[in-house]
Amino acid sequence: MYWKTLKIRLYPTKQQEEQFWKHIHACRFVWNYMLNLQLQQYKNERKYLSNYDMMKYITLLRNQEETVWLTQVSNRSLQIICNDLSIAYKKFFKKICRFPKFKSRKRSKTIFPVRSERLWFDDKEVYIEKIGKIIYKTKFNIPLGRNIKFVNSRILYQNNKWILTIGIECENQAPVLTDKPMGIDLGIKETMTVAYGDECIVFYNINKSKTMRILKKRIRHLQRSISRKYEANKQSKKYIKTKNIERQEERLRKMFARLSNIRNNYIHQCTHKLVSLLPCRVVMEDLNVQGMMKNKHLSKAIQEQCFYEIIRQMKYKCEWNSIPFYQVDRFYPSSKTCSCCGYIKKDLKLSDRTYICPKCGFVIDRDSNAAINLQRYEV
Repeated sequence: MYWKTLKIRLYPTKQQEEQFWKHIHACRFVWNYMLNLQLQQYKNERKYLSNYDMMKYITLLRNQEETVWLTQVSNRSLQIICNDLSIAYKKFFKKICRFPKFKSRKRSKTIFPVRSERLWFDDKEVYIEKIGKIIYKTKFNIPLGRNIKFVNSRILYQNNKWILTIGIECENQAPVLTDKPMGIDLGIKETMTVAYGDECIVFYNINKSKTMRILKKRIRHLQRSISRKYEANKQSKKYIKTKNIERQEERLRKMFARLSNIRNNYIHQCTHKLVSLLPCRVVMEDLNVQGMMKNKHLSKAIQEQCFYEIIRQMKYKCEWNSIPFYQVDRFYPSSKTCSCCGYIKKDLKLSDRTYICPKCGFVIDRDSNAAINLQRYEV
């Protein structure tokens, strides 16, 4: 059994949208209030407040005249925020992440949790506590009815769209795997070069396509336009943001969102196609992306390729289909080793796109050679 996260598009009415924003503002207020309370406790050398202690303060806040507006939102959403803050504190003490920060109205993520126990789906509508029935659209086969268990349900506002994310428990389906192993080599020239059996599958770099090049050109043009507007509105060493600049920045955000969505969609299509082949095992290399990004000539191209996202998707999709997934050591010479005789060419440069073996004279594409070596890697 494993937990699967689904994203569902919501189409709320204006009244429901107002309720969404009330929940977002209330959750941000409670987070900031509780974080400030924790800092005061620490300064006064008092005991740390647990999530249950913080939940007691919510009742006091809802009964005060100044914060009586908190009664208009779901109490369970505010309690989950207290639990989130408690988890953030525990992760900080375990040195997993940084100290929790105050949430800003402009820069913070517009998201709020909803009560999973009172969430259920109909044919066309989803019921959410304190908000009611909302129209949704999805291609997932979501189980209908009130007796389905969901976890970590949250509503996110992103790129002028309302998205519901839910966690649902699924059974591990063990399909019949083939007897062919798969080796995947990630690169900049081509996104992935895959060795599967006797085949060599190549996925081209989506960032070099005509659509992406036109979109990047429009982004650069719009960025220069916004920069000029800021310079024109500069007064006494301060930049003034006008309504026109805000509209231009909103256009820029939509363009960046489209750029990101095209990349993510392409990665999902590639990884789904590879996992659908049902190999007996998948072998990839453990790349030092942080070190690779230090190369100023290739850093932008490496960033656009989204290597971490490709590896992450392959990992969880292999787990869903019970396919063994392995990552070789980052110092494994997959590109320098000859796939014909096994000779290691130590003087191989990054500019050498064709591998020519000095021992046996074998000639092959560099990425294809690396993919074959990964495919033959003995676990």
